[in-house]
Amino acid sequence: MLLEFTNKGIYCPQAEVYIDPWKPVAKALITHGHSDHAHWGHRHYLCTKSAMPVLRHRLGHDMKIESVDFGAYVNIHGVKFSFHPAGHIIGSAQIRVEFKGEVWVVSGDYKTENDGLSEPSEAVKCHTFITESTFGLPIYSWKPQEEVFHDINTWWRQNKEDGKVTVLSGYALGKAQRIIQGLDESIGTIFTHGAVENVNEVIRNQGIPLKPTVRVIPEMKKEEFAGGIVIATPSALGSPWMKRFLPYSVGIASGWMRLRGARRRRSVDRGFPLSDHADWDGLNSVVEATGAERVFVTHGYTTTFSRWLSEKGIEAARVETQFEGELEEIGEAATQQPTTSNQEQETSNRSPESSNQPPE
Repeated sequence: MLLEFTNKGIYCPQAEVYIDPWKPVAKALITHGHSDHAHWGHRHYLCTKSAMPVLRHRLGHDMKIESVDFGAYVNIHGVKFSFHPAGHIIGSAQIRVEFKGEVWVVSGDYKTENDGLSEPSEAVKCHTFITESTFGLPIYSWKPQEEVFHDINTWWRQNKEDGKVTVLSGYALGKAQRIIQGLDESIGTIFTHGAVENVNEVIRNQGIPLKPTVRVIPEMKKEEFAGGIVIATPSALGSPWMKRFLPYSVGIASGWMRLRGARRRRSVDRGFPLSDHADWDGLNSVVEATGAERVFVTHGYTTTFSRWLSEKGIEAARVETQFEGELEEIGEAATQQPTTSNQEQETSNRSPESSNQPPE
């Protein structure tokens, strides 16, 4: 095979490079900057130009990181590699691999909705496609982000009228910036957790405009947060850091909020189903658009999605990797995500052929 699945990651033996490896290697091609795809310790890194600043921020400026434009070809020992937009976060890429007429695409993580911030995803034709399936069940179907942000801004406005600070959680890289761009800044000030603001600074230094934000610092007085919204990391929820905002209302923006009970398990007031991953229809549309004859499913609901593709006549199989999808965003609610979950087993008993729409 052109690419192999090893205990270090996805490996191209002809080029002697790995794609998103999770153990230290000599040469690593990186789809994007999230920690489950971009690990520290590789000797050389290659990514897109718009992903490189975040990688340097996360991995250290002394790391050997090179970058390429989207669509540009890199020839390594006769193998042609190119990076194509995945739409997941800024700089995220699908990596196309071609050798002697055979083409594979490693998608990393991706979403099909144009969020107005990330480079919009592109379908890349290939013979073999390696896909995620973080939300690979028919129950996952996203509303347009405009509707989600309308709900978020309405909630924020109501909290302001009720004398509460609004706290909304999202992953520091990608989700937080998407949230910020969707907020109605006329309602009040947008405050940020330090980890979020550090990423904001990296992105602004790239020349990418973000709406004005204010870093939360210890010296701030309680009254300064009145009527505002705080964009926090998932780990900050329930920590002593939150006490400064009392009284507050807490929400989570994550695809896992589509699950019944996820909000209750996290003890938050509101859940907004906003994901940087493709939903069920998105996954299916991308696989179809690639024209792939063979599909490997790396993380998420791998059993259900690979079986569904097989039933459609596509050669499909699940493979074990250390990629996590949105696990970090929701904590224990994401424990329903692995392939052994009751949710997948129950949904698997209903044939997807009956409907491409999620049951209500």
